[in-house]
Amino acid sequence: MAGMDSGSSAHSSTMMSVFQTSMSTALYSSSWTPTTVGTYAGTCIFLISLATVFRGLLALKAWQEHRWLDAELQRRYVVVNGKAPLAEALSRDSLAKQAHLVLSENGVEENVLVVRNRPAAAFARPWRLTVDPLRALIDTVIAGVGYLLMLAVMSMNVGYFLSVLGGTFLGSLLVGRFINSTDH
Repeated sequence: MAGMDSGSSAHSSTMMSVFQTSMSTALYSSSWTPTTVGTYAGTCIFLISLATVFRGLLALKAWQEHRWLDAELQRRYVVVNGKAPLAEALSRDSLAKQAHLVLSENGVEENVLVVRNRPAAAFARPWRLTVDPLRALIDTVIAGVGYLLMLAVMSMNVGYFLSVLGGTFLGSLLVGRFINSTDH
């Protein structure tokens, strides 16, 4: 199109389209531009720490979700005194999760059947004031940290990119076993 020359634009973009190794690449703002090797190393250490914290936040969310689900699905103990038909019916039910235990309280032992009710995968749990605002806060912090890491990688600086990868590796090494497979 005539008159549309991107080179004559008054405002030029500093977004790089290839990876570069400049140690003076700004991170998040022009005031955070490393000027020495030490400040560049400090910026890379910050990114490693931020990526590690990101993995820790994912582990925290998985741990909290597990706690919230356990609190919601508290075990109920049903005393089984000669109620063999119920136990037999549950033993034949392939969907029933059950375990027979012996509880002892004050020296009295009772045979009990542990009953747990697991909701279906499509079942939405009710909104709770004690759970959902904290869940939303954790999700918001995770999204914010994730976007900060994304912006660092989008600077197309090799050192920043490798720092984010290194922090992801370190975070997964430290707390990866606590993260759900659906989180990433």
